[in-house]
Amino acid sequence: MTGPDENTAGPPAHLAGLKGMDLVRRTLEEARGAARVQGKDVGRGRTSPAPRRTPAAGRRRWSGPGPDHRDPQPLGAVTSDLARTRGWAGKVAEGSVFGRWRAVVGDQIADHAEPKSLHEGVLTVTAESTAWATQLRMVQAQLLAKIAAAVGDGVVTAVKIVGPVGPSWRKGPYSVPGRGPRDTYG
Repeated sequence: MTGPDENTAGPPAHLAGLKGMDLVRRTLEEARGAARVQGKDVGRGRTSPAPRRTPAAGRRRWSGPGPDHRDPQPLGAVTSDLARTRGWAGKVAEGSVFGRWRAVVGDQIADHAEPKSLHEGVLTVTAESTAWATQLRMVQAQLLAKIAAAVGDGVVTAVKIVGPVGPSWRKGPYSVPGRGPRDTYG
């Protein structure tokens, strides 16, 4: 039969001198040490990271407090990312020359000249008069710099400025070589 002293639960002899929180801390450290000896991963209470669960297909199921690629994004950022991943970035940049022409070159130039074509880096700009074509040829370097700053380097490598075109005497799908009706003028 056991005596009354043996049924009383108390701290082991090496912890007998400790009381209160000191006893709790020491007991916890011994329990953690025993768990480490068994090869278990032992945390530090509430500050320990939660055990990682591996969701299906390697994705997290929650966004968390930080920014995430699944959070709502501005439309411009999404379309830029889509164009870049699909390899359309060059074509989008070329199209933005036409779409943003007024913002790129300014209102005064945009009122008197407009882009007509972009082929292999050469932008063809048509001016409304020969005077405007001459003025644009003089500021061609600045115009090219503005375009490069707005849509990126290498999209437009040269600018070809043409004035208004005179009337064409070619009518219909067929034409006869030669001067045509002008040969009787005089």
